[in-house]
Amino acid sequence: MALLEVEHLKKYFSVGAGTNHAVDDITLSIEKGHTMGVVGESGCGKSTLGRTIIRLLDATDGTVRLDGEDITYAKGKDLRRLREKVSIVFQDPYSSLNPRSSVEATIREPLQEAHRFTKAQVQQRTEELMDLVGIEERLRLAYPHEMDGGRRQRVGIARALALNPQFIMCDEPVSALDVSIQAQVLNLLMDLQEKMELTYMFVTHDLSVVRHISDDICVMYLGQLVETCPSQTLFEQPLHPYTKALLSAIPSTDILHPMQRVKLKGEITSAINPKPGCRFAARCPYATEACSQPQTLTEVTPGHFVSCCRVNEVN
Repeated sequence: MALLEVEHLKKYFSVGAGTNHAVDDITLSIEKGHTMGVVGESGCGKSTLGRTIIRLLDATDGTVRLDGEDITYAKGKDLRRLREKVSIVFQDPYSSLNPRSSVEATIREPLQEAHRFTKAQVQQRTEELMDLVGIEERLRLAYPHEMDGGRRQRVGIARALALNPQFIMCDEPVSALDVSIQAQVLNLLMDLQEKMELTYMFVTHDLSVVRHISDDICVMYLGQLVETCPSQTLFEQPLHPYTKALLSAIPSTDILHPMQRVKLKGEITSAINPKPGCRFAARCPYATEACSQPQTLTEVTPGHFVSCCRVNEVN
């Protein structure tokens, strides 16, 4: 059963030269208890998509449903109630924390803002959350500058879990951490998902990370989805030319079978007032005149959707 359903979601920004199509006609769904990875190069709209879904940004058009309820334009009490069902773990575990708030105060704040817990309940829940994410009791009164990146991110995760959300948007939560700490935080997120039946959208540009944690993966390019399928399928049988180029850039330690790097040429199409057609065409080695026509996600094999009119010819 799908917990989150997104249909034809759009988020445009007005800029001096016109309109930036940051998120343009995105349709996807995430099953309860699953993780949807969203990958693509910087500036493709990954974070904007996630923030629009959880209503940190207002959608320009489209529909977002959480557990069957339309939350696209929720306001007032409905929006406040939504804030308890969805949450976010930010990319930078330092700038996302208040430097003047201790660990305890940071985790306690959402509980206090809910206005439905006693002081004793708030304190008990705060201690439970610290224990849940592995923060030592001695750090209860510590401030962000007194901790390393991994502990700071654990504080951010505890804060996100405070009100028992159903859906968490993870906005590149390990990209600012050392590799050894990344593994610890990823394993923590996966353990929490199993214990609490959490549903994640995991935004990242690191394909090795998304392969480890995701059940399904969406590949974005300049505000649009170009490919979506189960995680294992994407790595075993990528179909879109852009996905193939992304996967070819993953570093490999296999000196006997080195990865054949796909080098992209051409100019990146602007997301400001884009023309109809494939936005990857200017860099695609297989592009033809047909690529100037609007592209749609098509199910090529069961559960594997690709937005490319030449997908059967180039694979």
